Amino acid sequence: MAVLGDKPLTGAHLGLHNHSWDLYAPASSTADPLVHQANSCLSHHPPRAVSVALSLFYAALLVFSALGNILALCLAYQKGKKINSTGIYLVHLAVSDLLFTLALPGKIVYYMLDFSWPFGGAFCRLTALILYLNTYSGIYLMTCVSVDRSLAVARARPCPRPREPGRARLACVAVWALASLQTAPLLLIPMSKRVAGRLTCMEFESVEPVLGLPVLVLGTSAVSFCGPAGILLFCYLKVTLKLCRTAQDSPLTSGKRHYRRACLLTLVVLVAVAVCFVPYHLNVIQFMVRKLLRRPTCPEQRAFKLCLQLTVCIMNLNCGIDPVIYSFASTRYRKRLLGILKLKASASSSSPSLGKNSSETGSVNQTGGSAPLEENEV
Repeated sequence: MAVLGDKPLTGAHLGLHNHSWDLYAPASSTADPLVHQANSCLSHHPPRAVSVALSLFYAALLVFSALGNILALCLAYQKGKKINSTGIYLVHLAVSDLLFTLALPGKIVYYMLDFSWPFGGAFCRLTALILYLNTYSGIYLMTCVSVDRSLAVARARPCPRPREPGRARLACVAVWALASLQTAPLLLIPMSKRVAGRLTCMEFESVEPVLGLPVLVLGTSAVSFCGPAGILLFCYLKVTLKLCRTAQDSPLTSGKRHYRRACLLTLVVLVAVAVCFVPYHLNVIQFMVRKLLRRPTCPEQRAFKLCLQLTVCIMNLNCGIDPVIYSFASTRYRKRLLGILKLKASASSSSPSLGKNSSETGSVNQTGGSAPLEENEV
């Protein structure tokens, strides 16, 4: 198990050396020439403005993610046992994101102290475990949402039978079990390293000496990202084709509205995965392929590490984008979130007739299948 940037990569622990290379320290006269070459290729310590920007970024992400995901769980609790299969997946996605927010205070302090980790190696490993669980359990759960929508469209009838929530719960158990098995070795591997007087945490330099790192990284990316991404794309195309056929066969059928909702939700999930996870994995994959073919040049190594900092931040945005998925899945969630953000403050203080219309609209949404963290039934 290894970590690129501040995100873990499964399987690398199998080849971890008992020693580590301090790639920031100047090479001595007796140092290995390859180590000296690696040291000469490293970029300088990031300026203070970078650490300040990162701390502010994660602070804002903490607030928005906590707000959106706590609201999602509250609405799911109000719904109770009536929640359906898609709602179950989204509830577990919210739990995954809230676990991620537990690790954000440590990251904020880490960047505020200019890339210096004050909490010790054990807490660094625990933080890596939480970050890994969020990253790949999130991908797996979003894949489950798309598969569920695709199955709902394929089995649609004038009076569709809801998918069994019990199967969705079993799928969630499988997701958490898979993520836990992949993450458990992180608790046994040192994730912190003292560099230039600072104790760093989950930085790439600490895993560069891992044996067979390119092969392990590429294998992990294929299983944990490329596979789910391919399934997401297939589900979106399947739902879109079903919508097109329905529009051609029955241009005036009111059921087209349900297909559009399923298509839109699947598209939002696909876009979220593409925006958050594709840049990071493409950056990692292309660099590891180069390492398999030849030794990367110094400019290539510097460019990779610079892109790594940026793409890791983009990948961590997934916990802030997930509430957008909830909004497309539930009309009530969208209204409640807008109300909390005070975007409807003027509307709430208007005439009583407006409140009556809003109440009627909510009643219609409930009869149409819209519920807290529950998609509009297809």
